[in-house]
Amino acid sequence: MRRESLLVGCALIGTLTLFSGCRTAQKSNEKQILTKIESNADESASENKTSKQNVLGEPTGSMALSYAENFSVDYYGDYTLLKTKDGTQILTVPEDKDIPDNLDEDIVVLKQPVDGIYLVSSAVMDMFRELGALDCIQFSGQKAENWYIDEAKEAMEQGKMLYAGKYSSPDYELLVSKKCSLAIENSMILHSPEVKEMLEDFDIPVIIEYSSYETHPLGRVEWIKFFGALTGMEEEAEKAFEKQTEIVKHVTATKKTDKTVAFFYITSNGLVQVRQSNDYIPKMIELAGGRYIFENLGDDSKRSTMNMQVEEFYNKAKDADYLIYNSTIDGGVKSVDELIEKCSVLSDFKAVKSGDVWCTEKDVYQQSMSIGFLIEDIHNMLQGADDKEMNYLYRLD
Repeated sequence: MRRESLLVGCALIGTLTLFSGCRTAQKSNEKQILTKIESNADESASENKTSKQNVLGEPTGSMALSYAENFSVDYYGDYTLLKTKDGTQILTVPEDKDIPDNLDEDIVVLKQPVDGIYLVSSAVMDMFRELGALDCIQFSGQKAENWYIDEAKEAMEQGKMLYAGKYSSPDYELLVSKKCSLAIENSMILHSPEVKEMLEDFDIPVIIEYSSYETHPLGRVEWIKFFGALTGMEEEAEKAFEKQTEIVKHVTATKKTDKTVAFFYITSNGLVQVRQSNDYIPKMIELAGGRYIFENLGDDSKRSTMNMQVEEFYNKAKDADYLIYNSTIDGGVKSVDELIEKCSVLSDFKAVKSGDVWCTEKDVYQQSMSIGFLIEDIHNMLQGADDKEMNYLYRLD
């Protein structure tokens, strides 16, 4: 069909060349015709791709999602088709079933059980831990001493999980020799496209998880359903997700306080790093019953944070009712005095004078299944609770 279309196109172009007295008009018409030919070819390719996928038939069901917007899961009988926002498609095939013929070549096929995984995205480890599926992970992008998840640290110390290099410099020889079946990355891999290409050249498919792109905090948590579907543990994933949603429902049922909160970090060069207003942390503060001190802060970039000068931070946040220092980068601080050493103007802040300065635990960024608990912590903070009732926050004295 494509060859016939090309012949027709060439014939039409030849006719135009013969009879047209205007060279500009000829070029314009040629461009229009060639564009139409290419469009028809693209449509034909698209139809062919669709027909290949249709070997699975119509979905027998789809996973219900409440908040997540960057993945989907469809079921075709015993087969499961997972899709992510970048168009990646993964078909999981039961161990006792055959791989369907004539699948689109872009579909990654994984036979169950899915194991031998190289996990680079740190936020996903907690999800596998919650699922009871850590044995699916054979390779880690973090060294043992950098894990705050005890089960992951222990698995590495026992040699059950091997360090295979960070996202930008994986140990290809180890991954290939030990038959790595899948690499799970976060969006940082997009800064090293040659690494993704190399892994795929070694027949190691790559999934980029986009939980950090979810605008609702529970959308991030709901990615546990994606990995539950990948490992055949949907029921465990649903229970874990429901546990977090119930916590959030409980705290959001309480009357809002309208108290203001500044969430920040002091960088090594003396700037103040804050969250853009559309980030998930401000949303967590809102769900907890408070109000993020920075309204309409940020730009159209995908970044969740931005840096500001100390003077600007002082002018906008000095009257915040609460300060929360983000310890996930520098390991945190132990006292208000230590925090003031980092940024002296903080001594004039309302929250410092009232004793309402808090800090996150340094492991919170790896605890992706802690979001409900952290929202509960912020809620309790706003209600005047002490740090004995907290999971991931502590008060600075």
